[in-house]
Amino acid sequence: MSPRGRLWLATACGLVLAGLVHIVVVLAIPSLSESDALSRARAGQGGEGGMRIFALATGDTPPAAEAWLPIPDPVVAVGLCPYDLTDGPLRVAARTGPLMMSVAVHGRRGAFYAVTDQAAVRGALDLVILTRRQFDEALANEDENEVSRDVRVVAPNTKGFVVVRVIADLPSQRAAANAAVQAVSCTVEGAGEDTKAGG
Repeated sequence: MSPRGRLWLATACGLVLAGLVHIVVVLAIPSLSESDALSRARAGQGGEGGMRIFALATGDTPPAAEAWLPIPDPVVAVGLCPYDLTDGPLRVAARTGPLMMSVAVHGRRGAFYAVTDQAAVRGALDLVILTRRQFDEALANEDENEVSRDVRVVAPNTKGFVVVRVIADLPSQRAAANAAVQAVSCTVEGAGEDTKAGG
């Protein structure tokens, strides 16, 4: 092979190797990062347990500064509830009202399930987030004569977080939006403790 051919071959090999290293580094960032959305959600809570609220300003009450929500939407009250399904399935219970509400379930790789208040049954949204094994056990233990309103969501990973959003179109609706988020509860099934958003 001529010197010029060897130079082109070495250059091509170097570019391919640099490209592979770049791809590996980019793909490894989420798993190596300590400030991804899941880590920040869990750190804001001190781990699992309850829902953290970003409340909208109402009258003389300014909004709280929340490190986990750096750029809050000024018309959306937000609640966030981290979970670890090794403790058991997570039940998210919400009562809907006149304001638009959405519930999104996130894993480490992003949202994998979302629902709005349009899916509520008799004014209630009941989600149960479980692993595949927990889902199979729930099916096996289910009473065929008992109708369930639960929406079962199989999570791809044991750890994640739930985000509840309520929109206040008008300033006069901000207190109601805050109250709607605070009324949402996250309960670890079988743990016997119900932790409300405001607690």
